Amino acid sequence: MRILIFDPFHGAAGDMITGALLSLGADEKTVAAAMGAVVADPGIETVTRSGIRAVKVHTKATPAHRTLSDVEHRLDEAAPDVPTDALAMARRVFARMNAAEESVHGAHVHFHEVGADDAIADVIGACTALAALKVDRVAVLPVAVGSGTVTSAHGTMPVPAPATAEILKNSGLSVTAGTGDGELCTPTGAALLAEFSSIAPKNIGAYTILATGYGAGTKDPKDAPNVLRVMLAETTTAAEDTVDILETNVDDVSGEVIGEALARFMTAGARDASATPILMKKGRPGYLVTVIALPADSPALARLMAEELGTLGIRCLPAIHRFVADRTTGTVEVTIGGHKKSIPVKYGFMDGRRYTAKPEFDAANAWAKELGLPVREVLRAIHEAIGKTGTERP
Repeated sequence: MRILIFDPFHGAAGDMITGALLSLGADEKTVAAAMGAVVADPGIETVTRSGIRAVKVHTKATPAHRTLSDVEHRLDEAAPDVPTDALAMARRVFARMNAAEESVHGAHVHFHEVGADDAIADVIGACTALAALKVDRVAVLPVAVGSGTVTSAHGTMPVPAPATAEILKNSGLSVTAGTGDGELCTPTGAALLAEFSSIAPKNIGAYTILATGYGAGTKDPKDAPNVLRVMLAETTTAAEDTVDILETNVDDVSGEVIGEALARFMTAGARDASATPILMKKGRPGYLVTVIALPADSPALARLMAEELGTLGIRCLPAIHRFVADRTTGTVEVTIGGHKKSIPVKYGFMDGRRYTAKPEFDAANAWAKELGLPVREVLRAIHEAIGKTGTERP
């Protein structure tokens, strides 16, 4: 299993994350093109921070105050130049930031620094770079937040800034003050790391480091390198994972509310979420709501389940071992009526051979609408194209 390990010992910001992934080997042209849909000609250069070579990403944009709807509109405009999976990831990152802002400042808030085009470009760039690396899991070591105060649109605030603290609170990530003064982790950096994280560091086991990359911050202090390190590693553990199963019975919640709740659980990091019709005491019909979560995400998801469903108790079955196939994501070239398209696909492998391949439905559905065809016909064509690629792992 190939994993990325982020080491934000000196903090993290959106540009540092993008730079680190580029330094690690993410395709620069793909990332620059995606970012270029929001800001013209993003600059990418190699710099030195306290003797460490790192990649610095420059975006030039004026400040802007936007709502989540405004930001989503900018993402819609950038969609033709951003890979589908990266764009979906970017939307979830901003949803995290919006939830944190609303928790701190109330509903209908405006993004301030994180609503500017440079922040949007940083998020798109980081998500595109991660998608391009095609790893199986991402782990995040303790995040250094800094100390002292930071000045923002809301005035002088203690570090970590309120929105950053809220994002980290709901992320399951470990936090440390670090050794630097001022803000080391920005809200954008926190939201990206929270979205990327898919395995707790304690669950990685033994691994071999294949490559390292460094992303540079703007400042260049003399006493510590202002860089974010990321490592590409290969684990030596079996294809097994540990998850928690969260359950609750409800009999006073509508199907519409349950459906929306399941979507929110997935957005918040659940590995899976479902609702099963059951017959409860006194013959009352109800639902068993089940959420599968990584152990680090369980506390936050249990709270979210209680809030969304109004239930007074969540059962937690901890440390359930599940079989997890060796998996990867890729693309397949499909031709329909002379029209060509690259469709993202999730592949599962066992003993070195592919045994399952699932096209991304959203991408297939979007192309079906574009072609004016039923989505089932497009899916059939995609599966036929997949079948011609063989079953050996590339």
